[in-house]
This record gives sequence, C-alpha cells and structure tokens, in this order.
Amino acid sequence: MSSESIETEESLELSSGVSAFEAKHFSQAMRLLTPLAEKGNADAQYRIGIMYQNGLGVVRDEANALQSMQNAAEQGHALAQHGLGFMYMEGDCVGQDGVEAVKWFRKAAEKGLIGSQTTLAMMYEEGRGIEKDPDEARKWYQRAGFEYK
Repeated sequence: MSSESIETEESLELSSGVSAFEAKHFSQAMRLLTPLAEKGNADAQYRIGIMYQNGLGVVRDEANALQSMQNAAEQGHALAQHGLGFMYMEGDCVGQDGVEAVKWFRKAAEKGLIGSQTTLAMMYEEGRGIEKDPDEARKWYQRAGFEYK
C-alpha cells in the first residue's frame, strides 16, 4: 500500500472518529480514534483525552486522560494545550499547578485561542495560581479583544 493511500485511509478514519465524537457516539469514537492516537495523531489524542477525562464511552481514567492530552499538547495542538492548562488550573487528573497552567494557556493563547487569552488574563488579574500582574492581565485581555482599565 502506498504512503498516499495510507494517509487517505487514516484521514478517513480520523474524519469518521471525529464525526462519531461530535455526534456523542463516544464508544464508536474511542474505537476509531484509539489506533490513530497510538500512531501519534494529535487530534485523536486530544479527543481521546477528553473522553478519558470525562468518562465518555469509557470509564474515567485520569492517567490516560492526562497522557493523551499532554501528548497532543506537546505536538502543538492548541485545544489540547488549552485543555491541559485547565487540568493544571483546576487540579483535574493532575495536581493543581498554576505555573504549569500558565505555561500551557500561554502556548494556546499565542496561537490565538481567545479562551486561553482570557483565562490567562484572569489568572494574572486575580493572582490565581500565580502572582498578580496587572500589566500581563491587560496585555492578554487586549489580545482577546476586551477593553481593560
């Protein structure tokens, strides 16, 4: 089989898995996305992480949720970086760690995710998990399109 037909097949499997995920057919999504996640597909890893984190189609599994989300985030998947930031901020599937939360929110924010920019701004404004920094808060609120006094 040529590498082009393998890529087409994997693309089709990803598309089917994402469709199942979005239709809330989580058991089917897990079955379709797991082989792709194991091959290193960041989008599949991100969605697998969400399913493990929330017990969707599988029993909640914090270790697999964290590992899958981290694998995708480390590949530069912005939504996974945002998700990993929330895991660290809330202490969900991992110990609460403001510094790590900021690190991952910043990576996603720099890719233009408004939710990450806003969360980062709020963390700096409130000193949530990190030291208060009104200048950083202002910068991120403005990048997200909000006025900040």
